[in-house]
Parts: sequence; C-alpha cells; structure tokens
Amino acid sequence: MTTRFPFDRVNWTSSIFLIVTFFTALIGTPIYLIKFGVDPFQIALFAFYSIATGLSITLGYHRLFAHRAFKAKAPVKLGTLIFGACAFEDSALDWASDHRMHHKHVDQEEDPYDISKGFFWAHMGWIFFKLYPRPLANVGDLKKDELVMWQHRWHRALGFLFGILMPTMIGMMWNGGVGALGGFLLAGVTRVVVVQHCTFFINSLCHTMGRRPYDSRTSARDSFLMAIFTFGEGYHNYHHSFQHDYRNGVKKWQWDPTKWSIWTLEKLGLASELRRVPEEKILLAEMRETRRQAELRLAKIEAAKAERAGDPCPRWRGAVEAAHEMTEKFARNYSELEDAVAEGVRVSKKNLARWKAEAAEYLEQLSAMDQFAPAAA
Repeated sequence: MTTRFPFDRVNWTSSIFLIVTFFTALIGTPIYLIKFGVDPFQIALFAFYSIATGLSITLGYHRLFAHRAFKAKAPVKLGTLIFGACAFEDSALDWASDHRMHHKHVDQEEDPYDISKGFFWAHMGWIFFKLYPRPLANVGDLKKDELVMWQHRWHRALGFLFGILMPTMIGMMWNGGVGALGGFLLAGVTRVVVVQHCTFFINSLCHTMGRRPYDSRTSARDSFLMAIFTFGEGYHNYHHSFQHDYRNGVKKWQWDPTKWSIWTLEKLGLASELRRVPEEKILLAEMRETRRQAELRLAKIEAAKAERAGDPCPRWRGAVEAAHEMTEKFARNYSELEDAVAEGVRVSKKNLARWKAEAAEYLEQLSAMDQFAPAAA
C-alpha cells in the first residue's frame, strides 16, 4: 500500500521557482559562458550582487531582524531589506519568524527545518511545503517597523525589479543583447541559486558536520568551510549557544565578514548597541562542554578500572591518578568561573587564558586514556 503524496500541501510557486532557477543556472549559464566567453564586467556584477544579497541575509535578515543583535539606522535597514528581497528567501518578517521558531524548537517537530527529518528536508525540502498565509505570532516587534512591513508587502516585486531586471538592464547597457542575457543569467539567476544554497547549507550541513565546542546537546555545528561561503555564518554551534551576539566567529582568527561589517557600521555611526557575550560566559560554555565530554571518558576509565582490579601495571595506576587530579583541578576552576559569572565579576584575561589551556589539556589527557577502555572490555 503506497502513501498518497500530499500534493495539496505543496507550495507550487516556491517549488517551481526553486526548480526552474536551479536548472536555468545549471544548464543556461555554462552554455552562455561557452558561447560568449568570460566577461570580467559580468563576473564583477555577479560578485557585487552575491556580496550585497548575501550580506543582506546574514547582516540584515539574520543578525539585525531575527535576533536584534544590534540596532541600525534607516539607510542600513532599507539597503538590507531591498537586497535581501533580491535573494528570494521570502520577506524579512517571514524569514525571521521561521528562524526564531528554529531556535526555540531546534531538532524538534516544531523546528521548520528540523535536521532529524533528513538532510534534504533541512536544506530545502521544507520550503516546498511552506504554505501561506502564516500566523507570524513571534515577530510582533518587527510588525511595528514600517520599513519591515513595507518590504513584507512588496518583497517579490522588489526582488524581481532589483535582483533580476536591474542586472539585466545593466548588462544591456554594457554589451547590448549579449550583455543583457549575461546579466540575467549570472548576476540574476545564478547568483540567486548560489546565495540561496549557501543559506540552505547552514540549515543542513551545519547541523550535520563540524565541531560542537560549546554545546553537544544540539545538532548545530561549527564549520570553518561554511563560514567562508556564508560571510561567517558557519560557526553555528556558537550561534545556537549565544544567538543574540552580533558575532558568530567570536575568536579573533575566525572568518566572519558579517561581524566586521557590523563593527564598521558602528564606527560610521550607522549601527549601535552591538550585543556581545562576555568572555567569561563563552569560556564557561566551553568548560561546561568539556565537562560533559570528560564525564563520558571518565565513565570509560572507571569501567576499565573495575575490570583491571588488582592490576599492578604502574602505567595504568599513574594514568588513573593523574586523571583524578586533573578532574579535581578542573572542577575547582569551573566552580570559580561559574561563581564569577553568576556574580557578574570580571575575570582577568590571564586567568581566562590559563583556565582555557588547562581545560584543553584535561580533555586531551582523558582522550589519550581511551586506549585503556577497549583493553578492559
């Protein structure tokens, strides 16, 4: 007995758009490049539109509107709303509503792009079944913003005008009919597909592959590779731990052009009230996750210890004693930092660096002891 496909629940407009643009980019763009060659102007136009629309999603839709991680002046809001519409990822109001639901119910049934329903569902499958009108009950603050509501009403027209028609006309002014076709295919359709799938990969790949240094209880993961393609959005485990921070790449060495752009806007007087998580809270989250991982490894060590009762091996006894000493030291450091955070006390950078180094050493030592567990099985 076969299950009837729920055709009545399919959003045909979104589905057809996603399919047609994807295959137009996949087939049409290579044919155009083979026939007419690579035009540096068209490549520059594609790059400009990719950066403008990509940053409008990460800086505008995501960190400004969905998370209120900072405040922005009207020119910034207007620019991100117009170019955000050009990404054809719905209005800022709809986008923020979905994203807030994702954070509130991550990895649960109510999560719009729940990764437990499969990689394709989280990537883009959920969009095929996203029906309108929607309640949008969790974006009351954004409904009070006149610019957001204006874009919500006109986002499709804005996307077509500025995201498809404009690059086509610019291409025509550059090189006639051939230029118009190039502008349509490259800065228009192909750019839409690239920016969309980079966004989609945050919902799929960054919930599948990568590290979880802050919280392993969520599927969200940090991925340096995805950070490169998404203007810093790839540090997703950090983001799920501290969603209101204007930074995703919180470490100095981490690639986060969105963070740098917001910081620059602040210096120019176009952004304000940037929300930052104190270093103490960030380290506390890392140490809490270290403790979770340590508990798993200590359980293995204790099991091995029980199996090795009476084992005179000095190397084993020394390793167990060292592990317990490190555990006690780590527990003291964690407790001290936890108290400082609870009381709002600032901790010196020297102590933060020392505790972080000791936590890494502790986890490394426990990891090295995993070799004893299999021997006791």
